[in-house]
Amino acid sequence: MLLIADSGSTKTDWRFIDANDQVHVIQTDGFNPYYQTVDQMVTTLQRQLIPNLMDVPITEVFYYGTGCTGPSVNHIVANALQTVLPALQTVDVNSDMLGAARAAAGQAPGIVCILGTGSNACYYDGNQIVRGIQSLGFWLGDEGSGGYLGKTLVRDFFQERLPNDLREAFQKRYALDRPTLLENAYQKPFPNRYFASFTPFLADHIENPYVAQLLTDAFKLFLTTYVKRFPEAGQSPVHFVGSIAYHFAIQLREAVKQTDLTMGLIVRAPAERLVEYHKRVV
Repeated sequence: MLLIADSGSTKTDWRFIDANDQVHVIQTDGFNPYYQTVDQMVTTLQRQLIPNLMDVPITEVFYYGTGCTGPSVNHIVANALQTVLPALQTVDVNSDMLGAARAAAGQAPGIVCILGTGSNACYYDGNQIVRGIQSLGFWLGDEGSGGYLGKTLVRDFFQERLPNDLREAFQKRYALDRPTLLENAYQKPFPNRYFASFTPFLADHIENPYVAQLLTDAFKLFLTTYVKRFPEAGQSPVHFVGSIAYHFAIQLREAVKQTDLTMGLIVRAPAERLVEYHKRVV
């Protein structure tokens, strides 16, 4: 039996394909081997994944996840999966970037970007990732991501750069003070998730010129910093995967236009298309 996972920092989308070729949807918390141990992952998997597998023995897992940058960390995820799925014969752990590329581009070449809680980009030749960017994570990078957008919004709120109507609406909605902000930013785990949690405010005020400009500027920064540096940027379509790309598609398309790039697909979540991909290549 086959299990496919698309894991971000916030949540993991699982697709379980049973013996009758029926696809079952499961969702758990996200995983990141840079921040979590095998035991922590095992605990989450036992509580949130295993009860939904209907006691069916899983023999193959294709896992695509944030933080899965190579063997030195991928084995953490593989060990956790093998612990909770004793019938496993194949466990293939890859980066979320490869999952995004396979979902958006399939077996065709193109530039593929992730815009979710975090951000990333690569050039994909239809089979593998040929070139990528050196992602520096939330504090040093992640331009255009949900974490970056939320961080920009919160910073502008505290530095009194929000228009008055937005400032009042933000304060009423969150009642956020400086000690709470700094605790979540520097003392609690997953600050990227915390700041990304403010993006619904942007979605709710999407017609405000400040919000539209913040979004367009953030996406242009991402495109010029990373995507434009690929030699293929002038002739290859640029695909986008992730909730931020999906919810703010209008501003993203405008940023692509303003940076003279070719717009490709926007895929909200890769899991369904990864099921199609693995059915084709098997």
